[in-house]
Amino acid sequence: MCTHVKQEEEILSDSDKELLGKKPLQILEKIKENLERLNEKMEIMIELQKHGRKEFEPLSPEAPLDVMTLLSMPDHLRKTAMTICRLGRATADDVAKQTRRARAVESAYLNQLVVMGYLKKERRGRKAYFYIDREGQG
Repeated sequence: MCTHVKQEEEILSDSDKELLGKKPLQILEKIKENLERLNEKMEIMIELQKHGRKEFEPLSPEAPLDVMTLLSMPDHLRKTAMTICRLGRATADDVAKQTRRARAVESAYLNQLVVMGYLKKERRGRKAYFYIDREGQG
């Protein structure tokens, strides 16, 4: 029994030992954060593949987020875009509370709108804020 424990200790790297010293809740929280980030990126990639790259070419800075533009969007993106119009500047969590959809889903939609050129994204610490660039819209 003693030799078995010693063998396991030799196999563990320093980072593994550090993880074992942390509380399981902290480890799970870190895993959850990483999975959420991966999920957001995968959802964007899936959307880009579904609709083809040409639909997501950035617009010119003069392209406004007007009524006709909103009406031309798929329903799921329109709901997100209209929420940003109402809130002005918001995080994915803020938008998710308004639309009653999952934060990860809203994050994917917001990033899609950024790729399409309708929104701008600004990071402040760990939070990402999305907004309409009104200065670039004439």
